[in-house]
Amino acid sequence: MGTENLLAVKSADRVFDLFELLAPRREGLSHTAIADALGIPKSSLTQLLKTAIRRGYVGYDPDTKHYRLGARFGAIAGPASLIRDLIAQADTVLQEITAVTRESSALNILRDDAAEVVAAVNSPQRLVSHMRLGDLAPLYATSGGKVILAHMREHELKAYLGRVTLRPSTPRTITSVRELRSQLKDIRQEGIARSLEEYTPGIIGVATVVLSRQQTPLASINVAIPAVRYTKDLETVAISALRKAASKLEARAQL
Repeated sequence: MGTENLLAVKSADRVFDLFELLAPRREGLSHTAIADALGIPKSSLTQLLKTAIRRGYVGYDPDTKHYRLGARFGAIAGPASLIRDLIAQADTVLQEITAVTRESSALNILRDDAAEVVAAVNSPQRLVSHMRLGDLAPLYATSGGKVILAHMREHELKAYLGRVTLRPSTPRTITSVRELRSQLKDIRQEGIARSLEEYTPGIIGVATVVLSRQQTPLASINVAIPAVRYTKDLETVAISALRKAASKLEARAQL
């Protein structure tokens, strides 16, 4: 390993050592105490702390002159913690949706550029769309994926559309970025997305989004309805159940 690489690794080690040192110390530590504990020159520590403070990973209390972990850690860990809470609460709300609609329902989260099923309740009827834990599907072709896309920040959506090819899963899959953007605009206004046999032939999906306090998408909830059973009346029932479920999960997520 070259000298430059060794220095880079050493610098990275110091950053992680700093975070691990401060993590259990809610009251923080002084500059001298940190330098002594890490065994690094005070001048080097000063530069490290300046960078960490600027990025929000370390906070400084001018009264005590102590350094502690910054708010940035909470911002990073928060969404993951919220999603774990949503998954833990999902079974109850999905059971309620399926009881009302008699159709399969699922909670989906963003996994790279796909929607992943993280909780599901299957329909009690003989003709059923099975949604299995861990299933991945294209965001642009599914109701649960499209409603997440519709609530992304513009720069996130633009980046997604720039790297993803809209490949057809069925003859009804949207393969035009312009058409998809137009649909996403309508979805954002209504708060409801539909997939009309765009991912699985014979299956119609209806979904809504679960938003964070900052109005960013945490997850989506969808109902999968065999096309032979789909009616506007059933869709109305499904949308009502989905919105109630999303409100319950959002209330939990924003506590």
